[in-house]
Parts: sequence; C-alpha cells; structure tokens
Amino acid sequence: MYWRHKVYKLVAVGGQLRGTEIELTEGENVIGRGMDVDHPIKVAGVSKRHMSINVNGDTCYVQDLGSSNGTFVNGKLVKNQTVQSGDKIAVPNVIFQIVYVKEKKIIITKKVAKVDESGEDAIEFKDVAPKDTIGKLKHFFKHKVMSVIYSFNEQYEWSVLLGIILFVFVCTNIGLTIGPVLHDGKELLKNEIVARGGQYAEEVARFNRAALSRGDLNRLNTNFLENSAEDVKSYELFDLEGRIVRPVGKLNSYVEDAFSVKAWKQILGGGDASLRKTIYEVVGDGEIGIGKAILAYDTNTGREEPVGIIAIRFKPRSWAAQAANQSGSYLEALVITCIVGVIFFGIVYYMTTRPLELMRIQIEEVLRGKRKELQLPILFNEIQPLNNTVNSILQRLKELQSEDGGDFVEIEEDGPYVRSLYEFMQGAQGPVMVLNSEKLIEHINSEGEDLTGMRESSAGGTSLLDSARDQGFAATVIDLCDQSANNEGTSQSEMYELTGKNYTIHVSSLLGKDNFAKAFYVTFVEDE
Repeated sequence: MYWRHKVYKLVAVGGQLRGTEIELTEGENVIGRGMDVDHPIKVAGVSKRHMSINVNGDTCYVQDLGSSNGTFVNGKLVKNQTVQSGDKIAVPNVIFQIVYVKEKKIIITKKVAKVDESGEDAIEFKDVAPKDTIGKLKHFFKHKVMSVIYSFNEQYEWSVLLGIILFVFVCTNIGLTIGPVLHDGKELLKNEIVARGGQYAEEVARFNRAALSRGDLNRLNTNFLENSAEDVKSYELFDLEGRIVRPVGKLNSYVEDAFSVKAWKQILGGGDASLRKTIYEVVGDGEIGIGKAILAYDTNTGREEPVGIIAIRFKPRSWAAQAANQSGSYLEALVITCIVGVIFFGIVYYMTTRPLELMRIQIEEVLRGKRKELQLPILFNEIQPLNNTVNSILQRLKELQSEDGGDFVEIEEDGPYVRSLYEFMQGAQGPVMVLNSEKLIEHINSEGEDLTGMRESSAGGTSLLDSARDQGFAATVIDLCDQSANNEGTSQSEMYELTGKNYTIHVSSLLGKDNFAKAFYVTFVEDE
C-alpha cells in the first residue's frame, strides 16, 4: 500500500551552494561550518554552529545560534522565527529556500512471529583469535591497532583519515630511506675532514722535528696552515701549559677558545691512548674542530712524548654544498612522493567507493524490477557477505510483497511517455523542455535553447545541474519536478529570473502505471 511522508527540505537557490539540497529530519537540525553539526556546509562567513532548524510535525522554526554574521529570513535578521514552505533563509554566501514536499513510500505489512533472541538462531559476531602465529598477528592488528583508527574514524571522514595516514607514511618513508643515506654521506665527509686534521698535525711535527726534539716551540714553522691549507678557518698551537706559540698574533697568550680548551683537557686527561687520538667536534654552523697532540722523540726516555697540542677549526666548502644538496634531495623526494601519494590516494579511494556505488545502483534496479539480484562485476571478497545479505533482504522483500496480495512492483520504461511529451512540444508556443524520469534533458525547442543557453545537441541526456549555467535555475526546476511527481503529476510553478526578465516556470509530470513519474514537461511564461 502507498502512503505520503511529509518532509522539509532546504534547497540552495543562490550563492556558492546553489543547487544543493538538505533534507531536514524530525527534531533539531544544526547547520554550520563545524564537523560536529548535523548538516555541515563549508562556506566562508558561516559560523561553526550557525543556526538550527527544528522540525516538529508540520511546524518548522529557525533559531540563530549566536552566529557572527546573523541569520536572515525573507530579508529580516531573526533570532527565532517559524517558517513555512517558500520562505527564504539567508546566511553568508548562501540563500536557502524552505520546501515542504510529500515523498511517496511503500509500506509492507507482515506479521512476524516473536523469536527468542537467546535461542539457537541468535547471531554471534564474536571473532575468535586463530591459533597460528600469522593469524594471531592479524587478529591483534584488526582488534587492537585498528580499534584506535576506528575511534579516529568516528570523528573524521574516512577520506580525510586516509589522507592523514598516507601523509604519515610519506614522511616516515622519506625519513627511513633517504635520511640514513644522507646521514652516511655527511659522516663520510666528517671523517675525511678529521683525517685531514690529523695529517696537518703530523706535518707540523715532521717539518719541525729538530725544534721539537729540543723543546723549542718558539721556532716552529706553521706557514703552510696559514697559506696553503685548504678550508682552515683558524688554528691554535699551544704547549702543555696552554700557552699559545702559533699563530704569531697570539704568541704567549693562553687558550680561551672553547674547543681549544676542551681538546687540551681531553688529550692531557685521557692517558696514553688520547695522545694518539684525534679529537673532533662540530663546533658551529658548518664548522668542525680538530684537536691532536704533537709528539716528539725524547732521547732520554727513548719514546715519543707530547710537546704541544694543535687545535684547528675547519669550515669546508663541501660541508655547505652538502647541506644545500641535502635540502634539495629532501624536497625533491617529498614532492615526488606526494605526487605518487595523491595518485595512490585516488586509486584507493575510488576502488573502495566503486563497489558501494555499484551496489546502490543495482539495488535501485532491483527495486525497479530491472534486475533480479545484485551481481557485482568486480572481485572484492570482503564485500561479498554484504552482497549476499542484501540479496537475501531483497528476496525476502519480494516474498512479503507477494504474500500481501501482489507481485513485486515492476517499473515500466519512460520512453513512450517522453515521446508523447515530445509530440506535444512540436505545437507549443514559447520555451519548452522535456525531461525523462531521471530528470535528464531529452528535448528542448529553439525558444527554450535561446532562453536557457543549453543546446539539445550537446545537453541531451545530461543533468540540468551539469548543463545549466545557472545552478539556481537547475535546482528550482528539479525541485518543481519532485513536487509534481509527489503530488499526482499536478502542475507546479515558481517565478525565476532568466536573461534579466521574470519567468514563471511550470512543471507537469506524466505518471506511469506503477504510479511513478515517467516524464516532465517544463514550460516558461514571461511575466508581463
């Protein structure tokens, strides 16, 4: 049996969301820019909780929730006001119109025996952990790790959550793959500089062997460090008491440089092992400090003894070049990985949503009698149980419908009805447009093409929302089609401005034997 279900809708007739419909449910409907509202709209100027529309049966009233820019009903700023079908509600950058429609529903009544929920047929959804190692790991991941992800999914759209997870994967991938390679390159360069510093200390000892053997540090020759040594920023050569002997500009002063003092303490305080060890440290922006003891042969002891310490500050050009190359490598890897990540996101997103979209389309076809059951053309084992459940529900629905005194509703084709309205259009005066049962454009006469800017040759078979330049016009026509279809095909009309003139748009529909609208006849009458 058929019945009428009355609902309120918000139809955007102007602004950024023109053409959008919002169905209002019984009770409070909070509208705003935030994610915690009933109907989020992403429009600049709209507050996070902008307004609420409370539906109580046939009554509908609007309440502003302290928004920054206010809520307007028919051009007036309001706090609380009852509205009715046809009233316009304006918020920043959007104009909504209240529409009160009747939606046709099919009620199937069937007496069902009471079932003991605690009986043998009770459905158990408990997932028992497998005994094998791989199965245990999968069970742990599904029920422990994924439970955290599921909790986030309750707060964020799954597409947003997928994007966040993909971004974390990209950053982790770069850090774990490119990072170690660049770090190893930096370590190799640092080791090369440390080896060079040790070589310079040995050259000082070799060039000044005679002076060092006498302990005469004042006659040391270190000109090569000042003239030809590559990447040497500064150096200090001092005796074991910390008195500087080279360069000459610091002669007889004591070490004050932080790295020189640190190298002095480490070399003298570390025993024999530290005397032959090269001390190094990154001491500044692009600088490396090298410290090493200078040894000379002591004829009295018959062994090499420390006579001084040299501390060298290197600022290698290759260090700065590597830092620039490193930044470039990270940036290049990030850009390329992000591009690949976006493509991967699109593939995963549409591969996930396509089965759901196909199921929705096939369910509609089953309900219209064009298909017997759902048969997804894609391989998706995880969704097969849902597919089987839906088929069982649809089959049970057919059985219940048949037991109540009739066959399952068969939906007839809309072709004959569209052709009939096309014949009517041939002798019509003024702009006329014919839509099929899916509200797709079938025919437009020449006057209609001039008025709407749509050509039948290019717009045929497309939706008004895709072809019309004015989305508000498209939304108005579609809304009138819904009103006509839900009111036994009676003519519905509304005024709309086109090409700078006011036109009254009339929409009538032809109902088929199944009592569904099969075609829509749209006419435009210019107001005098």
